[in-house]
Amino acid sequence: MVPPMTMDYQSPLRLKLDRDALISNYRWLKQLCDGAACGAAIKANGYGLGAVEVMRHLLDAGCRDFFVATWAEAQAIEPLLRDFEGRAGLSVLHGVRAEDMEIALASRARPVLNSAQQIARWKEAGGGPCDVMIDTGMNRLGLSLNDLDLSLFDGLKVDVLMSHLVNAEEDQPLNDVQRTLFMQARGQIPAQRYSLANSAGLCLGRDYHFDLTRPGLALYGGIAHPACEGSIRPVVTPQAEILQRRTVCGGEAVGRGADYVAHRTMETATINLGYADGYSRIISGMGAAMKDGARLPVIGRVSMDLLSIDVMDKPELREGDWVDIDYDLSMTSLLAGISQYELLAGLGQRFDRYWV
Repeated sequence: MVPPMTMDYQSPLRLKLDRDALISNYRWLKQLCDGAACGAAIKANGYGLGAVEVMRHLLDAGCRDFFVATWAEAQAIEPLLRDFEGRAGLSVLHGVRAEDMEIALASRARPVLNSAQQIARWKEAGGGPCDVMIDTGMNRLGLSLNDLDLSLFDGLKVDVLMSHLVNAEEDQPLNDVQRTLFMQARGQIPAQRYSLANSAGLCLGRDYHFDLTRPGLALYGGIAHPACEGSIRPVVTPQAEILQRRTVCGGEAVGRGADYVAHRTMETATINLGYADGYSRIISGMGAAMKDGARLPVIGRVSMDLLSIDVMDKPELREGDWVDIDYDLSMTSLLAGISQYELLAGLGQRFDRYWV
């Protein structure tokens, strides 16, 4: 039997990723750190951009501390650490389950231990340096400070002691409460470094920076805090290929459910983009594509794989042409009621990704 031929597939969807914008965002955040180290959260496949390439670009820019969620994510990017032995670190935020131990003990990455059970498991296995998460108000992962048994840390080599701010996007009293609790923990638990701030926390000022910050969203163009406005550059531009151009007569419907009915004869284009790719149905009737400065509104319902745009103002567009998708994270988040995190991480695997 002749094996099937392997051919390169070019998707009708792609993400244009701006390396200069990514590095510019990192350098702005690093400058804001004012002496603290600036790390990078690259979990969820680099927030959907591709963790390997994101890490490679940030290593070139001087970043030396990286954070992922799981050991599978760590395995995908750990080879990049080989040329930075002892000079760059990788932390796995979800800790270490019994099922993870073999991988974790052989890895260059450090587990972020979140419970007494994880600490005991790591110590019993003779694990090396680790990180520890304490809970200062999130009530998600981390050791509770209530009746904390400090003997847990006997013999434990803690590189980073960290916590996570609940809602640093807004200036509110809970931020100060969490910072105070974290400072109390710092006085009790020995570690090489201490870390509290994500992207938004970094913008709260020097009192929140400690030794190491962990930005994520702002690296990728998200406006994590009002202070980011005007300084953080967009990194991601989704692009889609036109599959068909057609004439729709007045009174005819466009798309599933007949949500949109043309009030006059118009020209539409169908593109290979839908909610299966992370472009939510909620954006129906609000989003747009862009071409040479012209805005091409999304009309009708966003379906699983397809949507339609109004191309009356671009008579030259034809099948096979490409359009940019208006994906301003802050504005789209406001329009659709979807967090900027979800807008990024939801961009699916059907996109080819290329850096410019």
